[in-house]
Amino acid sequence: MTPGPRAVIVNDAGDVLLVRRSDDSTWVMPAGGLELGESIWDALVREVHEETGLVVEAATPIALYTGPRYWFTNAFGGEHQMFAVVFRVDRWSGSLVARTDETSDARFFARDELPELRPVYQETLADLDAFDGTLILK
Repeated sequence: MTPGPRAVIVNDAGDVLLVRRSDDSTWVMPAGGLELGESIWDALVREVHEETGLVVEAATPIALYTGPRYWFTNAFGGEHQMFAVVFRVDRWSGSLVARTDETSDARFFARDELPELRPVYQETLADLDAFDGTLILK
């Protein structure tokens, strides 16, 4: 099991923040795994900062992705089942950093101009649109 946060960050214009992974060049939402001794909130703040330079100040959990269909193989061949807590980041500070140790680019995209995304990120955006204040369980 791989528990961790995923951040959905949308600016005032409705654009979605994505980062380009430096290892495989795919566009993803800021996310990562929980480290030992860390809370899910601390992991969210850490991962967003590591990948974007932004500091999360307020966020709302909108979904838990835990089902067996969220299974994946990591870059080293290890098999994992994801346990993702998806957060809508409601307030942040700082300046966006395009290049970090983990990313080669970061930018906001209009919803009708998104790059190709893996199905799980398309699903996350659909869940963001459907979120009515009740946690979505999957």
